[in-house]
Amino acid sequence: RMTNDSLDYLFNPDAPADWFVKFPLKQCADLYGLPYTGVIDRPDLQEILIDECKKLNPDFIQNGNAVNGYVSKGKGKGVTVNLEDGTSTEADVLVGSDGIWSAVRAEMYGEEVKKSSKDKKKKQGCSYSGYTVFAGETVLKTDDYYETGYKVYIGPKRYFVTSDVGDGRIQWYAFFALPPGSKKAPSGWGGTERTDQADPGENLVEYIKSLHEGWSDEVMYVLDNTPPESVEQRDLYDRAPELLRSWADGNVVLIGDAVHPMMPNLGQGGCQAIEDAYVLAETLELVKSSDKIEDSLQEFYRKRILRVSAVQFLSRLASDLIINAFDTPWSPHDDLGKSWKSYLTFFWKPLLQYVIFPAQFAFLYSYYPSGNMGGLPNALEEKWKKTHVEGAEAAFERVSEDGQSVAAPSFFKIAEQAATALAAKKN
Repeated sequence: RMTNDSLDYLFNPDAPADWFVKFPLKQCADLYGLPYTGVIDRPDLQEILIDECKKLNPDFIQNGNAVNGYVSKGKGKGVTVNLEDGTSTEADVLVGSDGIWSAVRAEMYGEEVKKSSKDKKKKQGCSYSGYTVFAGETVLKTDDYYETGYKVYIGPKRYFVTSDVGDGRIQWYAFFALPPGSKKAPSGWGGTERTDQADPGENLVEYIKSLHEGWSDEVMYVLDNTPPESVEQRDLYDRAPELLRSWADGNVVLIGDAVHPMMPNLGQGGCQAIEDAYVLAETLELVKSSDKIEDSLQEFYRKRILRVSAVQFLSRLASDLIINAFDTPWSPHDDLGKSWKSYLTFFWKPLLQYVIFPAQFAFLYSYYPSGNMGGLPNALEEKWKKTHVEGAEAAFERVSEDGQSVAAPSFFKIAEQAATALAAKKN
């Protein structure tokens, strides 16, 4: 770790260990006249989207009866959607947005949902990334809560991420290069429960702290203030880009994790799914006859495949570099970083700060159908700063009086509790 953007650490042994590099999010957003992005809690986003959809159709969503297959009936004839309870329904279009273990995808590509190899390195065609991730949430006022919304702490074969998700909440993610199936915690994404673990009574926060021995006090402070029973875990899988197979089959199309799951290093899994939805809606809006739906879905695939493939590649590259090419950076003042990876990490700093990160974030911001938003980003920033402080301070006060509590169920747990089947009904 090195100090800010200065070279003082090379000559001054007392220079504090501060930032290694910074993400130029605001600068890249300003380049396109856009608001700079933060991190939003998925349940919050889900509620916003559901509320907006209900304004258009209060009964648009049907819970508890998942899609498990389909029959596309040909050009202009729609699709029969088969549901979990044995019934079926008819639609003009079926959009498979049912996640990485997609039943719609399995039907389209002849896969078996969640079928795993014996070593668990392959699952429904996905490759194990090399990482398992623990996740938790706490309400906590850190020293730089209002100045820093996202932090990444990197060490050999592991890294730790904290994100401010509003209302005083800090979500954290601890990534470890461990074999698949190294389960310690329940999965909030559907799967194992706490009672399924080898030691259901193990304090998971203490276990995670033991894997970060010698790390920053900031990491320990966040972990110490996290309720152990709130910790969740899942193994991370992703796929190679579908360059040789269309995302569409007749009147059926795949979007999001169902067709392009990716590592979370760029925070783009949900973002690319939202882009998919926007481009798909934009494409279908131009269709005036059901005979044209099949062609429009193929057009949607062609519009999205290159950008999504690039983001998948960049996400996986970032993950692989952390596993294979990062270590404690070399410093002239100590003997902590002396491996070849330490010297490589030292030389990564200017390349990451001034070349890779600016190019990466400029590319991610480059799709902006809104166009340059003029003075709106600054107005939104001022409004957000005020509401952010008000919401956070209220949460800090509540915790100071009542103590920490287990966070609400994750987005994935909520989805598990009420499996959702969505189908576009014929008019």
